Amino acid sequence: MPDWTYHPLRGMASRLLGTRRSQRLALRTMATVGSLPGGGWLIARAFGHRHPPSHLAGVVAGVPVRTRLGAVVPPHVAAAAIRAFPLLGAGFVEVSPAGLADVEQIRAASARRRVPIIVHPGGADASAVADTLKDHVDAVRVGDDPALVYTPDGDVPETARILSADRAATVLATPAVLIREGPGWFARVTEAATTTYPAPTLRSVGRHPRSWPPWFWGLLVGLGMIGAGIGAAAITLGPVLLWYDRDFLGLDVDQLHHINHHLVHFLQHDRITMAGTMVAIGVLYVGLAHGGIRRGWPWARDVYLISGLVGFPSLLYFLGFGFVEPLHTAVTVVLFPMLLLATWRRPGQPRWTLLGTGPVRQWHRALVGQLLMICTGVGLFIGGVVVSVVGLTGVFVPSDLAFLGAGAAELDAANSRLLDFVAHDRAGFGGALMAAATAIVLLSAWGWRRGEAWVWWSLLLAAAAGFLPAVVVHGAISYTDLLHLAPVYFGMLLTAVALALARPYLCAHREPARQPQHVRSSL
Repeated sequence: MPDWTYHPLRGMASRLLGTRRSQRLALRTMATVGSLPGGGWLIARAFGHRHPPSHLAGVVAGVPVRTRLGAVVPPHVAAAAIRAFPLLGAGFVEVSPAGLADVEQIRAASARRRVPIIVHPGGADASAVADTLKDHVDAVRVGDDPALVYTPDGDVPETARILSADRAATVLATPAVLIREGPGWFARVTEAATTTYPAPTLRSVGRHPRSWPPWFWGLLVGLGMIGAGIGAAAITLGPVLLWYDRDFLGLDVDQLHHINHHLVHFLQHDRITMAGTMVAIGVLYVGLAHGGIRRGWPWARDVYLISGLVGFPSLLYFLGFGFVEPLHTAVTVVLFPMLLLATWRRPGQPRWTLLGTGPVRQWHRALVGQLLMICTGVGLFIGGVVVSVVGLTGVFVPSDLAFLGAGAAELDAANSRLLDFVAHDRAGFGGALMAAATAIVLLSAWGWRRGEAWVWWSLLLAAAAGFLPAVVVHGAISYTDLLHLAPVYFGMLLTAVALALARPYLCAHREPARQPQHVRSSL
């Protein structure tokens, strides 16, 4: 489990299962999932783990390792730890102290290893253990090794300093450190030990589009989405229907009102909600481009790409209705190639600055906020799926028909294209909501770091753009069914609590004096 479930739920799990049992269950669950086809990839990606920088590679006990950051575990948990810890970023696992009674257990565990296994025998039978296991593990270390550092407290900046200052040094996390710090400790140390460079500015962007960096294309896509959302809102509050709407329906606004005096307001409420969601997506994309991709965060590019691949194909919903909306199509044709330019390549040099986790209480409160924000995003995604399915099938939910005071058959009898017209709007809104929710979930899961104020502001402004227009338009047209609006109110509450808990952590002030010493001052 990631830090945002490990720490908030750890106390509850300990009370229900007992401390040791809950710890073993978490480790074994991760090991089991990681052993499934694709499970290792899923865990590594879900944790936001990326390949460590090359300068962290080295040699431990004569064995090459991809990162000189490992874990020491007792033999009784070796089987699960050897399968789980490499997925979190450990470059090797040391089993210590090992006695003759542990030989079979270690031999079986090492058969499924993902990274080098080093055994450190202890006691009077150390030589016998070494002779028995030397052909089954990568190395057996007898005696002390001055290059090995067992970190007693897991201090991330200090661990990163040791790894960066001495290319021969190796750091091992003890079980106590991993229990206290959580499964994200390896990734936090790796990021802190990564050599970084100054981030580019807008002034560094050339005038010719061929020279524009990916993050600038991403920024333009976000601004384009914001502009498109504002434009959609202006049309909805003004003429409501454009020429192609009227051509498809064969009706104007007055004729729609004549069919049902609530119908125009109903269309406006759908389209204003859609417009707010488009602005929310744009805000998230601007944040990801400027705050994430520009500063070399690999996960920011992945969030951007996955969200775009969820949202843009929703244009294809028109195939089910035969209604091609020219402006929607034009926006997609212009912005989608720009999204590909923004995400075609992974970010180059790391350009971030880390502040560390800070005060423990502040960090733990922020993790609760992170969990709530992810839950909010998951709920929004489910809502987007439901809206899309409703739009593609039944079109209306019971509260819609109660507001309209008419049945679907009655509306279809009045105009044979009316249901397809409404369904097109609803399905498109569902696709946009899924794209926004995807960005919220992944940004919250991968971007929660102290001092990353852009994450907090992106989520806050996106929430305001998405939730507030929906609430206001429902009130303005007197569509106030509590059950219908309950998910919106609950989402607003969760978001408010999550961002309130996380604000001191995400918006912590940057202090240049606390930058890692290995950060370079120039290109």
